[in-house]
Amino acid sequence: MALRNVVKEGDPILRKTCKEVKEVNDHIRMILDDMLETMRDAQGVGIAAPQVGILRRMFIAEPSEDELYFVINPVIKLAEGSQTGNEGCLSVPGLVGTVERPEHVIMECLDRDGNPQTIDVEGFAAVVLSHEYDHLDGILYTDKATEVFEPAADDEEEYEEE
Repeated sequence: MALRNVVKEGDPILRKTCKEVKEVNDHIRMILDDMLETMRDAQGVGIAAPQVGILRRMFIAEPSEDELYFVINPVIKLAEGSQTGNEGCLSVPGLVGTVERPEHVIMECLDRDGNPQTIDVEGFAAVVLSHEYDHLDGILYTDKATEVFEPAADDEEEYEEE
């Protein structure tokens, strides 16, 4: 595994629509492993391929210690309910935004071995998966935020970077 550079807001790659992964192979798994290491090193809870300069429809989400999702070619089948909270992003360092997201998300995709999977999540996990899914279509949380601000120094631990 290797750390990759995280692409920052302003780089045009973050505004592009990603292409489908045609085949889940060792190269794709290596990229996913690198993404996982990069995300954890940056203390994030999610990272999408365009955030490391790769225009493919895949991301990783780790909303809690016992939840880790490798998501390839996701399709949202259900997004219902509503929750509003503060989000950060590894590609938008130093800022936090107030964003409305679905409370419940069902997503179909492939796992890291290319097997079909259905992910059914609620609460914070639904926020993380929705946030990462948006990256695949060139959308940043700042596009949806009602407010974007710098967190107070003593509040920074409160906001998870996605």
